[in-house]
Amino acid sequence: MSFIKKIFGSEPKQRAVTQVKDLQINDMISMSDSFGLPSLIRDQQFQVTAINCYEFEHKVQTEWVLSGQSDIELYLSLEVDDKTYLKFSLKIADNDVETLFDLEQFSTVFDEPGNAVLDRLDNSELTLDWSDISYQQQAYAQVGYFHRKDNRNSQLSAYEGKDSGEQFELYTLYNQDENKGIDIEVWQDGDTDVFLTLFRPVTDIVDMYPGS
Repeated sequence: MSFIKKIFGSEPKQRAVTQVKDLQINDMISMSDSFGLPSLIRDQQFQVTAINCYEFEHKVQTEWVLSGQSDIELYLSLEVDDKTYLKFSLKIADNDVETLFDLEQFSTVFDEPGNAVLDRLDNSELTLDWSDISYQQQAYAQVGYFHRKDNRNSQLSAYEGKDSGEQFELYTLYNQDENKGIDIEVWQDGDTDVFLTLFRPVTDIVDMYPGS
């Protein structure tokens, strides 16, 4: 057998995925059936369809774009503090924001020095299980750069220009337990993206395996 292997070569070893930080495009993840997860995530499988990154002054955060059975894209990143948590982000539309919050109160997020409090009015069908009753602002106009590239194998430009990424300002709020939040990204052309965020233990991903 060893003689045959020498002639024909052995089969290439398949890549194993054991940690979230090693996920690549086309890899798959399977989620827990925990009732602490929104129905959009609970007991679902997702495929990584793109990898981006957010560059800030003191850190670069990798983002995995996830696609599942629904048409709704989710965004996964790792929040590293004393422990490492999964951060899921759900992009919501203007009508969802109008359902969730009083717009006059929502506009105070953009007032200096950034101490806004947002109280939920109601949920839309999309935001159910994702939102909380109240949020306190934690970040005001934090400058960042969005790169449509994987920072783990691509060098990010330290200079302005075509490779410097898309500049934006980040406004962040958290609920009392800091396990749910809101990220608001304001781009240089005035476009604004709003995300509901959810922080979960890494054990909520029960399986990972490489894509084809």
